[in-house]
Parts: sequence; C-alpha cells; structure tokens
Amino acid sequence: MRSLDRLTLRERALVALREAILTGRYGPGDHLGEVEIASQLSISRGTVREALRHLQQEGLVTPGVRGMLRVRSLSANEIDELFRVRCALEGQAVAEIVESDRLAQVVGELHSALDKLEAATGDLSEQLEADLAFHAQLCELSGNSILLDTWRHLEGPIRVVVMSASTENRRFPMSADHHRPIVEAVERGDADTAVRVLREHMQAAVTLLNSKG
Repeated sequence: MRSLDRLTLRERALVALREAILTGRYGPGDHLGEVEIASQLSISRGTVREALRHLQQEGLVTPGVRGMLRVRSLSANEIDELFRVRCALEGQAVAEIVESDRLAQVVGELHSALDKLEAATGDLSEQLEADLAFHAQLCELSGNSILLDTWRHLEGPIRVVVMSASTENRRFPMSADHHRPIVEAVERGDADTAVRVLREHMQAAVTLLNSKG
C-alpha cells in the first residue's frame, strides 16, 4: 500500500473510515453522516460520499433510514447464510486443489500461511488479517479466479461480523489449531475430510459469532 501522504483525499477518507469500522469505532447499525465525517476529516462531503460508496461496494456499509448509510449489521440468520456460502466456496477450492497437479507446491504455501496465522497471536487485527489471508489463499490456490472474486465479495461482511463479536469469540475460530487439520487433509489428497473439517470450522465460528458471551 502507498504511504498515507501519497494517497488522494478520497483514498485517505476511505482508509480512515474503513479502519474506524473494522476497529469498532463505528459499530454495526451506526449511521455515517456525511457532514459529521467531512468535518472530522477536514474534507468535502463529496469526497466522503465517494468513500462511503466504495465501502458500500465492499459490503461494509448499507443504506439505512432515508437513504443514510450505516455500518452493516447482519442478523443471526444472515451470519449463518454468509458462512454457509463461504464454506461452499472454500470447499470447492479444496476440491480443485486436490485434483490439480500442483498439490505439493500448494501445500507448501498453505503451511506458510498457517505459520503466519500461528505467529499472529497478539494483536487482534493482525490475527484477523492472517486468518482471512489463509482462507483467501486457499481460494486463490484453486486457480479459479471467479471463485476467488466471489469470495472477496464476502470479505467485508465477514470483517464486520468478526469485529462486532466479543473478544474471545473472535479469537477462537481464528486459531492455527483450527486450520491445521484442513491443510493436513489437503496434503493427504483427502478432499472429503478437508471439506468436512471446513464445514465444522464454519459451523463452530457461526455458533461463537452469534453468541452474546
């Protein structure tokens, strides 16, 4: 990413707003007023509007009352649907990886992603980035660009859901131990087991993320 001093005003606004949402300064359901944000960031309302439009495309914000944008809030049912679609995509990625002639190389890259996830044990945002990077790489290594693009469209809502959960419930599904069996099954060429573990992983995550504890 370019340094902040080389970003355009719209890009700076986008970075600031995205960070505010992903760190919880703006919570699910919070309205995002153009006038207030423009004043806080010392930029024009038009620039704020452009940044918010981009965040809407990312799935982080959604129209609220009278068209005013707000931070996206997902119901328990929507979270379940989100993770079932995600599981289907990642399961297809696993199937395509196992059938490819690059299995050994792919497994090496997945182990590297797993190592990064294991090392990210302190800062929550770092752990979330490592977790999402692992799953994105799983999709990318399938070699299916449409699959990866589709998964990327889920990334914004996933981030909102994770950041709005309680701290311990956010951390638990992202541990390296919960991902290692997926890699081990892929390494054996056992797509069925890898998909089953993925499904169990997603189901456990949904249960925790929907919990109020």
